[in-house]
Amino acid sequence: MARKIRTSLRRLLTTGAAATVLLTAAPTAGAAPSAAHSEAHALRPLADLSAQRLATADLVAAAKWGTGSPVDDPVRERQVLDAVARQAAALGTDPRRTARIFRDQIEANKTVQRGLHRRWAADPAQAPTRRPDLGEVRAEINRVNGALVRAIAASGAARTSPRCLRSLVGAAADVRHERALDALHTVALARSVRSVCGAEEAGRAS
Repeated sequence: MARKIRTSLRRLLTTGAAATVLLTAAPTAGAAPSAAHSEAHALRPLADLSAQRLATADLVAAAKWGTGSPVDDPVRERQVLDAVARQAAALGTDPRRTARIFRDQIEANKTVQRGLHRRWAADPAQAPTRRPDLGEVRAEINRVNGALVRAIAASGAARTSPRCLRSLVGAAADVRHERALDALHTVALARSVRSVCGAEEAGRAS
């Protein structure tokens, strides 16, 4: 039964049903203390930083809008993954797991960029009128990345708990509620934390 619950929750975090789950899930802030509630509290910074990182996707999308610059940027993505793996190793946490989580963060960011570009193409009145400086935006992304690596390192016990998926849904629902995320950003938030739960990778990179 526990395995079925974990499988169901993981499926919800990896499909379009994620938006419905997070949009309808009740916040846990007033919940009675429990192991799951404690773990959700431990995962809360990770979920909130993921939402902060998604907010930068709006700025990246605006910076690229109308320039012909592709959403995909393999060179930048490789730089990010290499940097967070080094930071994770320095903190004594799993570089491979950290890089895997960040791959999801990157894909979630691109989900928002593509969604916004489609929205603006369909309704130019919603398109941004000012182009942010991409260098400044990336500096903010780097700051959030560092904080996110630290949150990953600090949440090892909660991330490897058998209750992690349920706790993560609760933490993400709290963040969605507090930040009033729309459907696009809610789906992206679920995408961004897809690999958070689970055992650490075998054979850590040096």
